[in-house]
Amino acid sequence: MAQSQIHLGKNRVTDKFIETLKGHFKNHDNVKVSILKSATRNKAEMKKFSEDILDGLGKNYTAKMLGFTIFLKKWRKNVR
Repeated sequence: MAQSQIHLGKNRVTDKFIETLKGHFKNHDNVKVSILKSATRNKAEMKKFSEDILDGLGKNYTAKMLGFTIFLKKWRKNVR
């Protein structure tokens, strides 16, 4: 399946954002989250966003940060 892309803006990680991500994962195994300038340009805050997203999604997901992008992957089995 192709990779989906979503933007994280000034509202940051909300329940609505997590629900949107879950919707993307129904059709894709990988989702790319681009962090816009309006959200942050601080690496520590980006790491916190990544952790918040993983907490909201559950156990079957992993995240990798590269630049101002978070790559999320859904696994079939629990990875934690």
